[in-house]
Amino acid sequence: MDWLEIALNVDAETAEAVAEALSRYVPNGVAIEQLARDIAPGPDWSPDGPLEPDVIVRGYLPIDAEVESKRRQIEEALWHLRHIVPMRAPAFREVKQADWESAWKEHYHVMRLGGRFVIKPSWRDYQALPDDVVLELDPGMAFGTGLHPTTQMCLSAIEQHMPVVARVLDLGTGSGILAIAAAKLGAASVLALDIDPVAVEAARENVIRNRVEGIVRVEAGSLDYARAVVPNSETTSILSGTDAGRSEASAQSKDAHRTGGQAVDFALVNILARVIIQLCDAGLAEIMRPAGVIAFAGLIETQENDVRAALSRAGLAIIDRNQDKDWVGLVCRRE
Repeated sequence: MDWLEIALNVDAETAEAVAEALSRYVPNGVAIEQLARDIAPGPDWSPDGPLEPDVIVRGYLPIDAEVESKRRQIEEALWHLRHIVPMRAPAFREVKQADWESAWKEHYHVMRLGGRFVIKPSWRDYQALPDDVVLELDPGMAFGTGLHPTTQMCLSAIEQHMPVVARVLDLGTGSGILAIAAAKLGAASVLALDIDPVAVEAARENVIRNRVEGIVRVEAGSLDYARAVVPNSETTSILSGTDAGRSEASAQSKDAHRTGGQAVDFALVNILARVIIQLCDAGLAEIMRPAGVIAFAGLIETQENDVRAALSRAGLAIIDRNQDKDWVGLVCRRE
């Protein structure tokens, strides 16, 4: 069988939105090609060198009786997306079966993000440096590849702000990239949650691929699930001194993963600004231990004041701020 390749040249911010749109129609996942050479050390390689600003997102449709219908659906989906994010029209070309089997792999490279994290496809060779934290992620999930600025801000927050042996909560885990990164950087336990069942399955596969299933648990859910299985710090301190409290805590600990059975030390929330506000107003801070840290990303500069107001209402003090173009990341501590 031959294949129809769909390719779009976009900036890194747009790549994951395009990949998600394509993934609804292509059967074998989406490849995101970073327009840069592999990062294997060489005479011109610098660990701090910037990534190229543009990437190519590719998907492949089998050329069969449904190909024209799916092509029109893809063109319509991307047409709508272009009204939100300016980008070029997709390019289409036919690819022979023999070429397709290796074509998508050629476009997926090893990338270095932050000071220590390296994202590597399973089939690429990479000789890790002494301080490298290697995350193995294959294409096929459009929920967090490391290219988007918000993902990079969260990876940086893990490096800079995650306490040693932390109990971590990852809300909106997507591919699981942040949960896996936290686990490999020394988290004691990670509860990774997402409301999308496809993302949950992709994250579970990536957790197993990276051999951190003993640390990371992926479940379908959001704050309500976390609140049900992670006692907040006030409840923990009040109940722990009573027989009823000890009995309840013991019973709850048998029911679900509880990030160590205590309030959360460190949380990652890489979600839309309106959802961040909803989570803050719904009591996100209550499951954090006193002085616990939360890294927020997913908001743009024009939404920052509204998010800051929600953080203040929730008793969260901003301790760090990062910005990449219009994207803003805020790191907060529970007061």
